Amino acid sequence: MDESLITKRNELLAAGVVMMDPSAVWVEPQVTVGKGTVLLPGTILRGSTTVGENCTIGPNVMLTDSRVEDNVTINTAQVEDSLIRKGCEIGPYTHIRPHCDVGEGSKIGAFVQLKNCNLGAGTKMAHLTYVGDADVGERVNFGCGVVTCNYDGNAKHRTTIGSDVFVGCNTNLVAPVTLADGVYTAAGSTVTEDAPADSLVIARSRQTVKPGWAAEHRKKKVKK
Repeated sequence: MDESLITKRNELLAAGVVMMDPSAVWVEPQVTVGKGTVLLPGTILRGSTTVGENCTIGPNVMLTDSRVEDNVTINTAQVEDSLIRKGCEIGPYTHIRPHCDVGEGSKIGAFVQLKNCNLGAGTKMAHLTYVGDADVGERVNFGCGVVTCNYDGNAKHRTTIGSDVFVGCNTNLVAPVTLADGVYTAAGSTVTEDAPADSLVIARSRQTVKPGWAAEHRKKKVKK
């Protein structure tokens, strides 16, 4: 291993950074890490990355040219050229692509990908969500399976979401589109038009139930 990398780890340890297994941590020379931060095995800090105080980074995290403020937890994730503000919880299995600003106290969970977006404070997306080319307000809740449909095959378009919005599970937001403050979207909606403040958006077909259909269908199979 490059001697400079060993020197860097020793400098961080002397400055109050905690490493469970220093040999399993890779920190490049330009990186800065604050006192009280824990770097768990599999952590890779690259380029001009800065990490604040009292964070927990790892296991299995790669940060590249990114800024992480104080009291952040990042578990099993990749972050590139982005800002993670104070008190955020990131991961596991999260990919934050370039040009993201993740608001203070936000929670970005399993199998979520962000790209070129700004998230307000207290925003939550627990799992299985893609948010790209978007501006999102504060205290927004994203249900499972939400997608911002930002690419039309020719150009990228932005989605704008106000504060205190509830985006229901499996909602598709077809950009360019705007959800004003306080909007709710019904689960399974594909939203193609702007929604005014405090409205409910339902963009799906009505359910049809045919009693007894399944039983009759099974009988036909038996006869065959």
